Amino acid sequence: MKLLILDRDGVINYDSPQFIKSPDEWRPIPGSLEAIARFTQAGYRVVVATNQSGIGRGLFDMATLNAIHDKMHRQVAQAGGRIDAIFYCPDTADSNSFYRKPNPGMLVEIGERLNVPLAGVPAVGDSLRDLQAAAAVGAQPILVLTGKGSKTQHEALPPGTKIFPDLAAVAQELIRPL
Repeated sequence: MKLLILDRDGVINYDSPQFIKSPDEWRPIPGSLEAIARFTQAGYRVVVATNQSGIGRGLFDMATLNAIHDKMHRQVAQAGGRIDAIFYCPDTADSNSFYRKPNPGMLVEIGERLNVPLAGVPAVGDSLRDLQAAAAVGAQPILVLTGKGSKTQHEALPPGTKIFPDLAAVAQELIRPL
């Protein structure tokens, strides 16, 4: 099985320092939905792994998170793609949760639930914690320069991290025409 793991905010949709707290605030980054469609059509299973501490902070509830994800699923489907699963961690940064990136728990769970070894699996994020979680499970860390990525590129990245302007460029590189 070909698997692709994506962070959400800053990779698929625009991020906000005030968090994405409603479906109205969720806006796709140009080209991201089409990129997911390209991955889907190339036989990838696309899974999202996202920290959502806004829940733990009381900024929004599960019904709102589900509504945001419903909007994302609909828009991805309209572009011809599919997101097979969404894994999220509602814990705040001070919780030291095994599931909150940079800890690898969410990615470990993805591997276990899908029964897929994560070695070399592309894992796309815009923050250092996304890349650190990917590296911790042996996945291929990929940084996009959208979201926080333009700042993140100047940090000490895990060895072997690949850098692309956006998710569309990742699709262009990973999906080669026959």
